[in-house]
Amino acid sequence: MFPEWLLYAGIAASIIILAIRLTKKLGGEYAWINRKIIHFSITPAAVLYYFEKIPKEVFAPAAFAFAVVQLIFHLKKEKLSWYQLDKNYGEVFFALSASFVVAFLPREYATAVLLVMAISDGITGILRFYYFKRNGHNVKLKKHWSGSLGYFITALLIAFAVLPESSYAIKIVWSGILTLAEYQRFLDDNLAVPLVATFLYPLV
Repeated sequence: MFPEWLLYAGIAASIIILAIRLTKKLGGEYAWINRKIIHFSITPAAVLYYFEKIPKEVFAPAAFAFAVVQLIFHLKKEKLSWYQLDKNYGEVFFALSASFVVAFLPREYATAVLLVMAISDGITGILRFYYFKRNGHNVKLKKHWSGSLGYFITALLIAFAVLPESSYAIKIVWSGILTLAEYQRFLDDNLAVPLVATFLYPLV
């Protein structure tokens, strides 16, 4: 009889793999949308981790392995072109950050950070993509207030759902600071958000 966590880990991994395969049909023109869809696809894994169906001893190494695999495609110049971009390692940083927060932060807080990385980042990317696409601008690496508003609202909802013991003020401040961490242009947001969230943990 195989352990229960293996079943749940298999389901979570299958959803991510399925998202990667399905986004291939959209093609490289929608690389930014594809990246966000793949971000969304880790949500079931985060929820299963929150409910202790997937242990951190499994989640963290699996996320790290996923980062390494994606990095190898970059290094071999055989990138998965429908979502990997030249000189942009965001998806690698995303997986590394997911591994880090699960390995080193408490489960409830790590889950909140994972969900912000998956859902809030996905929402903001899609909003910005369609805003700039609609207005005939180059979508790549652009930031816009509409995406940041979506980020803040979803981060706040996640804080209320996963961090119930924190005060309203703390939830608002936490969501606002993470929104600024995503918006800044000095460090990839897939590194900046979990890094800032880690420093914020003692306040939450």
